[in-house]
Amino acid sequence: MYDILRKYIDRVTAAVIPDEEFVYIEQAFDTKGVKRKQFLLHEGSVCRYMSFITSGAMRQYTIDDNGAEHITILAIEGWWMSDRGSFMSLTPSRYNIDAVEDTELLVTTLDKITRLKEQSLTFLKMAHILDQNHSVAAQKRIEAGISYTAEEKYRYLMRTHPEFFNRFPQSMLASYLGLTPETMSRVRKQVLSQ
Repeated sequence: MYDILRKYIDRVTAAVIPDEEFVYIEQAFDTKGVKRKQFLLHEGSVCRYMSFITSGAMRQYTIDDNGAEHITILAIEGWWMSDRGSFMSLTPSRYNIDAVEDTELLVTTLDKITRLKEQSLTFLKMAHILDQNHSVAAQKRIEAGISYTAEEKYRYLMRTHPEFFNRFPQSMLASYLGLTPETMSRVRKQVLSQ
C-alpha cells in the first residue's frame, strides 16, 4: 500500500523521495479499510484524517433539506480524500464521506502531517503542490458550475476524468455535475449520438 503513495509523491514532485525520508512517511500513516457504503465521515463530526486512497472509490457530499444529495468530490485510487476545512480547523464538517466501492486507505492526522512536513522536504513539496492543484481544481469547478451548459459540463468531465464513467453510477455523476438525472440522461444520449 505504501508503494502507491511513494510513487504518487515521486510523480507529483518530479523527484525520487530518499529512503530515509520515506521512513517518516510510513510512520505517519496507518492503513484503514472502508467497505462499500460505509462512512469515513458523517456531517457534524470533525474530520480527523487526511486519507490517501490506495484502492477503491469514495465520494464527499451534503444532503439538503429535501433529502437530495449534492456531491462535491469524487475520488479514486491515487487521490486524497478529506474535508480539508474541517481537518485543518478541527471544526464540524458539513459533509459526509463514504465509500462507493470497497476502499483501502492510508490515513494520517493533522499533528502527524505537521511533523512530517518538518521531517521530509519532499513531503513538504508534495503538500505544497497538492494545495496549489486543489486551488486550481476548485476554481475550475466553480467556473464550470456557473458558466458551463449541461453538455459542456458532461464533455469536460469526459475529457478530464473519463475513468469516472466506469466507476460511479450515472446518478452520482449527475449530482457531481449539478444536473438532474433526467438532464444527465438527455445530455449523455446527445453526446454519445454525435
